[in-house]
Amino acid sequence: MGKITFTGPKVADFKCPSDKKQAFLWDLTAPGLGLRTTPAGEPAYVFQSVYQGKTIRLTIGSPDVWQLEDSKRVAPDGSEAVIQGVRSKAKSLQRLIDDGKDPRDLKRDALAAKENKVTAAATKAKADKAQALTVGDLWQQYLAEGKPKRRPAWKPRYRADIILMSSPGGVKKVRGQGVTRVGPLYPLLAQQLTQINEDTLKAWHDDEAKKGPDYAARALMMFRGFLRWAASKPEYRSLVNRAAGGAPAILDSLPSTKANKRKDCLEVAQLPGWFAGAEMLGNRTIATYLKALVLTGARREEMAGLRWEDVDFRWSRLTLADKVNDTRIIPLSPYLAQMLATLPRVTNKDGRANPFVFAAKSASGHIEEPRSNFSKVNKHAGVVKLTIHGLRRSFSLLGEAAGAPAGAIAQVMGHSPDSIAEGYRPRSIDALRPYLAQIEAHILEQAGIVFDAKVAPGALRVVNH
Repeated sequence: MGKITFTGPKVADFKCPSDKKQAFLWDLTAPGLGLRTTPAGEPAYVFQSVYQGKTIRLTIGSPDVWQLEDSKRVAPDGSEAVIQGVRSKAKSLQRLIDDGKDPRDLKRDALAAKENKVTAAATKAKADKAQALTVGDLWQQYLAEGKPKRRPAWKPRYRADIILMSSPGGVKKVRGQGVTRVGPLYPLLAQQLTQINEDTLKAWHDDEAKKGPDYAARALMMFRGFLRWAASKPEYRSLVNRAAGGAPAILDSLPSTKANKRKDCLEVAQLPGWFAGAEMLGNRTIATYLKALVLTGARREEMAGLRWEDVDFRWSRLTLADKVNDTRIIPLSPYLAQMLATLPRVTNKDGRANPFVFAAKSASGHIEEPRSNFSKVNKHAGVVKLTIHGLRRSFSLLGEAAGAPAGAIAQVMGHSPDSIAEGYRPRSIDALRPYLAQIEAHILEQAGIVFDAKVAPGALRVVNH
């Protein structure tokens, strides 16, 4: 088609024949300016010329956007701006060719610059957002994904302690008067990740240590776990200072572990009163639970989570959830077997059997907080400053007094191999059985309990002296 002078109506009326893929209309006024359209009705202004002996063509844009001639726009401040028209654009492109420049390169450069600007802006926005991330922004993710070294997950009690340590407080206490206090980790949740350094952690720890040095030290150990987790995530690694929690200025201010290491345990003379106090609780489940801690040296949560399916009366074995390994199996000693066999099997409200040996009306379905009853037993026996973990220590000391090898005692308790003084020599269940029976018999003798080990489980006959 020949050249015509473009006008608004002529541009709008230009159509592509249905038997062609595209059609062109060329402007008589501006050399190289054309209008391209398709049967789908998608017109666009184009510029066509010759550069270095080859025909080149560039798309300028839609007629809906580009006017034919330059126009003026008055800004709100009264200033005027010239809006380039498509004819003027075509002429400027031809001038570039006349100057020996390829307008396609300039267009690519302009698009690349625009894209780089957008990318740079997005990168900066992403960086600014990352810089603004707080500990609190990641805390729920940490609670969901965090875990100790070389272990698949935290123990439920440890996770509950982390949640308690990071709570805002102000909740009515379940026991006692008043409301719960703010957790020592809570102030750190508002800190930006990039602000967590040796100085900020030192200031935080010093403030928390005034309220309780041991509590603050434990909170610090927990927070170091958070820093280790965040540093393991590629998206957060550059934002955290993993070494901040281990800075000498902080560690040197921690209370001495040797000075604060607990040594509480049941003395031999206290055993009769303590076992009698357990019997006087009027709750066989909690009484058996507390005595089982003394007779096995198990950790409180290990025994609390014991399920009936983990109690093998036939082969006299217990399977406990272990802190070091996933589980450990220990012999089921005669007296403990008798006590477990006589415990009631509890049914939940939904009619299903409660799977836990030490069932309780709690969220977990088993004993979670035995300290109230534990205090009653201690008070009856006249024992002061005895912790529940002290029962585990009592088993170890009473086991030594009974003449059992240190390795056998440690294996029953679930100590890690490198903590066994005599060297780690794992024994079979049958090899452990006589030692655990020996320890149990010694404890019962010192407690003044006469027990017939030959009685079948479920037919317990015990005489307290």
